[in-house]
Amino acid sequence: MTIALTPHQALDQYKRALATHDWRQVAPWLHEDACFVFSDGTFKGKAAVCDAIRQTFEWIRGEEYRIADLHWTHVGEHFAACVYDFAWSGLVDGQAAEGHGRGSCTLIKDAQGWRLLQEHLGPPAQL
Repeated sequence: MTIALTPHQALDQYKRALATHDWRQVAPWLHEDACFVFSDGTFKGKAAVCDAIRQTFEWIRGEEYRIADLHWTHVGEHFAACVYDFAWSGLVDGQAAEGHGRGSCTLIKDAQGWRLLQEHLGPPAQL
């Protein structure tokens, strides 16, 4: 991880870490006070978020996670926020599975660089 990254680059690195399916590569991108909201619950603190991500990796084998239509709502010196569409696919219990929805996240910059403070993944927007 490097402090010189922009929030967009840090989010890209986080996505690359997720693609490894190794929570140890994901963990450095999470702030100690991280709070993630997924369809199966709200996870508060880095340890709880890491456990949730690790369980997702075990539940969805070979997961491919994609972000599209990324829109940064704010990018400041120490705080950034964005919204996006997400989609995932992989194997659940040996069967092909997929899902999609809307997401948002906030990143903060501290002595370790840009890290995710909050992520919320939910259902797709209603038209």
